[in-house]
Amino acid sequence: MTIRDMVDILKARVLLGEDKLETPVYTACCSDLMSDVLAFVDEKTVLITGLTNPHVVRTSEMLDLKCLVFARGKVPSEEILEAAAEQGLVVITTKATAFSACGMLYEKGLRGVPVPLEWGAEEA
Repeated sequence: MTIRDMVDILKARVLLGEDKLETPVYTACCSDLMSDVLAFVDEKTVLITGLTNPHVVRTSEMLDLKCLVFARGKVPSEEILEAAAEQGLVVITTKATAFSACGMLYEKGLRGVPVPLEWGAEEA
């Protein structure tokens, strides 16, 4: 899947990075807790979030993310967009909720970041 495919699937609006829409994406994560993103993401991916503060851009930089998807029609401030532009991020917004956006992308083949689903004996 490419970022352009994501834009089409989500009926999204491109806010930044129109020239990078052919970039392939293989995984996505969805969270408003950047600590969770930092804990579970270790590969280039797409972040779906409703959070529009500077932490999103800092997290993206630390993880070398490809694209930020802002759910619920949220649009980040110019300051956030400028910081994202400096990183070369693609930024899009969709009116879909984060849950719906994940479902639509999953249905079309985009998968989540792999995490172990088994409970270990020490966690029981």
